Amino acid sequence: MKRDKRKLVSGVFLAIMTAVLCSCSREANTPTEISETGSSAETVIIESFQEESESEIVIIPEQETGETFSEEETESESTETEEPEDRWQMRAIVGTDIHYLSRSLTDGGNVFQYMVEHGDGKVVTYIEQITDAFLEEVIRQKPDVLILSGDLTLDGEKKSHEELAEKLYEVEDAGIPVLVIPGNHDINNRHAAQYKGDERFPAEFTTPEEFREIYRDFGYDEAVSEDLISLSYVYELDDYNRLLMLDTCQYQKKALVGGAILVDTYDWIEQELEDAWDHGMNVIPVAHHNLLDESEIYVDDCTIEHGEQLVYILEDWDIPIFLSGHLHVQHTKRSDDNRGVWEMVTSSLATPACQYGNLIFRNDGSFSYWTKAVDVEQWAERHERTEEELLEFDKFKEPFLRRVFYNQSYDALQTISGLTVNQIDRMSRLYSELNYHYYQGTAYQIQDKVQEDPDYRLWMEDGSFTVLTDYVQYIVNDAKRDYNRVEGR
Repeated sequence: MKRDKRKLVSGVFLAIMTAVLCSCSREANTPTEISETGSSAETVIIESFQEESESEIVIIPEQETGETFSEEETESESTETEEPEDRWQMRAIVGTDIHYLSRSLTDGGNVFQYMVEHGDGKVVTYIEQITDAFLEEVIRQKPDVLILSGDLTLDGEKKSHEELAEKLYEVEDAGIPVLVIPGNHDINNRHAAQYKGDERFPAEFTTPEEFREIYRDFGYDEAVSEDLISLSYVYELDDYNRLLMLDTCQYQKKALVGGAILVDTYDWIEQELEDAWDHGMNVIPVAHHNLLDESEIYVDDCTIEHGEQLVYILEDWDIPIFLSGHLHVQHTKRSDDNRGVWEMVTSSLATPACQYGNLIFRNDGSFSYWTKAVDVEQWAERHERTEEELLEFDKFKEPFLRRVFYNQSYDALQTISGLTVNQIDRMSRLYSELNYHYYQGTAYQIQDKVQEDPDYRLWMEDGSFTVLTDYVQYIVNDAKRDYNRVEGR
């Protein structure tokens, strides 16, 4: 019954804008057009965030994921389009998993550098500079909203939250609303630490009450509704769109990695979706954890526990898209073939390619999603920085991430008996390349090459590698397309 009501109100809502009721209703099961990989001549047209003109478009080559354009290139490839007077579109930038660390909590010493080089690929050494460059890009592009979907800090350090919040005021002062939700690292995290020389010390962590207070001006105080038992809320962006900001984290006693939604919060979600229907509003849900099983290897820690209930609710109300993070891997998936909810998992801003998501949502129910890497090099040049790794960040970031992944594999394979040093080195190099492309959402580009590599066969021939072997196999099987863009309806 709710699905029928939702269709009806969508038709009435659009009819008010177009004065033709029967021509505006949406079909829930309309197939989505996906940008598939093709020849270099194939393109996807998406509307840009260029502040010079509301009607500019940018042609993005299909094979050049995350490509950025100079002003001259943008102008030369732009064309003027005329939009109907009744047409609106919501434009959002999505950043996630910043993992910001206050500069006061590290001296860059040995224990800090070891954590960075043997971690999960976060460029914590330059996270302040990456964050500043990102926020300056947001301000220049002037989206309707900046969405930050959790893991705002490295490990929930209170000083990191406070310092990041101060930076976010610059975006708000530019007239761009900022909306945040917590991630599993942000609240009651007993791993909050500071790094001095060769030692790691505990740092003050952040309670749920402190999190809301620190970020009260970034969604909470302006919310039209707040859940009473979590840090979930609803933000009304304009006359047509609401953001359903879902707190999927478990931190009642201490921070847990996996995500879940409380039973009473599900009741609140249903009430909010019905209220949005009553007001003729579209709803875009945002969470830190994943709605769908985006990774078969990390289902328990990444997918919302019993998330099928949330999928059912969202499908029942014809919600078309869901935004999340947490995985650190760029990925997209739909809840059912040719129908259902599209989930866009934006990769971590802290992990190369250090990119963010862009979303355009239109009044006809269509949307465009694509990614863009932060231009750290331009930021460094503008601010007259002297660090070579910032001035040549594009040359630095890929080898950095590959080195981290190499270390992950090498450390793990050393525990396996029967492997020579040469085999461990070769296998780790292959793992590094494959995992690098997986994180970028571009593993399809090297799928055939990897499967023909003798070192891949070495990975597959010894089942004792357990999780790592399964992970390598999964990446190859999942390498179906470019996960950096979706054109949907």
